[in-house]
Order: sequence, then structure tokens, then C-alpha cells
Amino acid sequence: MVLEQLEATPDPHDPAKWRTQQGILSVSGAKFMNWNQGVGGGGAIDLVMHVRQLGFGQALQWLERRFAGLTPPQPGSMPKAQALTLPAPAEDNWPRVERYLVEERKLPRALLSPLVQSEVIYADVRANAVFLLVGPNAIPVGAELRGTTALAWRGMAPGSRKDRGFFSLPSTPCQAIVLCESAIDAISCHALHPVYRCLSISGARPDPEWLSSLLQPGQPIYCGFDADPTGDLMAQRMRDLHPFILRLRPAAKDWNDLLRQHGR
Repeated sequence: MVLEQLEATPDPHDPAKWRTQQGILSVSGAKFMNWNQGVGGGGAIDLVMHVRQLGFGQALQWLERRFAGLTPPQPGSMPKAQALTLPAPAEDNWPRVERYLVEERKLPRALLSPLVQSEVIYADVRANAVFLLVGPNAIPVGAELRGTTALAWRGMAPGSRKDRGFFSLPSTPCQAIVLCESAIDAISCHALHPVYRCLSISGARPDPEWLSSLLQPGQPIYCGFDADPTGDLMAQRMRDLHPFILRLRPAAKDWNDLLRQHGR
């Protein structure tokens, strides 16, 4: 069973729920839903892409290695990637989003301002904070979404391609890089360690496809995943694949928790 191969464990009280690296999934037949992240899908490939945070090709290879009888789909039968749909900006909602980021998340306004001016961060019509993932040539390839109302919510813009880009603060050449799990954590980490270039890979993934482009001789890179079982496990897997990547573990659950502790 795919869920078992993904090291998921069934909920002892609800057979429709499984605990995974990405949180608890509700599973019904071939469909699944991660309510915490607002992400769902159908079929084995979608499931592996979500839990392992892989691209389509990588997920297919993962399945082929574990299920010898799996027949790869022919090129003509491969599903088309969903088109990226970025939320429309709503400037009137920015004050609400800014209050959330500054007052609740304790992000320095001085760090947010240039990101807002360059439109890497903005507010959408639902008062979500939108953090753009950018690929080569500064082309948006996705966005992290964070709810700022009373209902805590986080997710990705439809059609986001986390395998093609990431959220990043401005940087200088050869600046040490810290890989974080979210845009808010990346900004928090940079606030605590201004000498580092901090970026978000939108989850705890051990080997995003674009990582090889950052692996240059003499380029220091740290894995700054959360200080929890999933973050530690994914950090170790990343280091197994790339031994020269060092672990930078936050002294709290994540970088934003640490920043808020410093701001008390």
C-alpha cells in the first residue's frame, strides 16, 4: 500500500485518517485531503508528490522503485500540469495583512517594506498574505498563502510549482544560505541572522529539484528546517544526499517562534 510505503500510520480512532510527514490526511478511496494545508488530490502519484514534496517525474520514479508492477504512463496519457493561478492583489487589505505579520508574527517592518515594494509579498482579496515563489529570470512559479483572519490557514496558490522556484529575501554574492520551511520562517531567520540569505522551500523536502543550482563550490548552505520530528528527519535525509549541507536547528519549534520569543 502506498501510504505504508510513505511511512504513514493510521489513526487508531479513525481508519480514514493517516499521519504523514505533511500532517494528517483524510483518505477516501483514491482521494485525499490535508485540511491543515488546504491541499488535496487523487491517486498514488498525487499522494507521493504531496507527502514527499516531489515533482511529477520524481514521484513516478519513487513509485516505480517500490512497485515493480507499475507501468509508467505513456507521454500522451500524462496529466497536464495545472496552470498557475495567483491571487489578485488587493491593496485595501494590506493594512490588515501587515498588522498580522508585524504585530502577531513580529516580522520587522523594515524587512517587509522592500519585499512589498517589489511585489514579492502582497495581500489578496481574502486578506491572505501572499508570498511569491520565483524561478529563473524572476518569473513567478507559485505562491505561499497564509490566512491572517481569526481562522488559521495556510496553503499554496493553485498550480504552484515548488520544484521550479522558491521564496527568497534579497541577497549578496556568496552569502551563506539557510533553507527554511516557509516564507514567514525565512523572514524570521533573516531577522535573527542578518548575515544569512534565507529562503523558503515551502515545506520540509530533502532534495528540491532546484537545489543543485545552489550547490556551488565554496557556497555555505544550512538546512534550517523546524525543530520537530519531521524537520529533523527531512534535514537528515537532505544531509545524507548532500553531506556538505550543515544543520542549523532553531532553538524553538521554528524560526518564527524563536523570533517571537526574542520580541517578548
